Amino acid sequence: EVQLVESGGGLVQPGGSLRLSCAASGFIFSNYGMMWVRQIPGKGPKWVASITSGGESTTYADSLEGRFTISRDNAENTLYLQMDSLQPDDTALYYCARAKHLELYAYDYRGQGTQVTVSS
Repeated sequence: EVQLVESGGGLVQPGGSLRLSCAASGFIFSNYGMMWVRQIPGKGPKWVASITSGGESTTYADSLEGRFTISRDNAENTLYLQMDSLQPDDTALYYCARAKHLELYAYDYRGQGTQVTVSS
């Protein structure tokens, strides 16, 4: 059974940083691209960033590149999202998701999410 468990969310002031983690199990982690998506109440999920299976290539939503960094540790079956210079508009529920086979922008499984709130 595929399981993705996010952690690391919380309340942070504008300009602050958070590092999200996603522990993966139930599949061969190093065989799949991974991504982060985020969602605010009443809106559909929005893609944040993707990383290839080996971690050699990353892509980001235009508005986030330079502030967010996606990475992975295949030895630990863990995906990360480093978020810097956080702004109130970054407030959302953040999910990690497994990319569909041979894709990087569509997913087949996602976790339950971790809440990020940016507020003073």
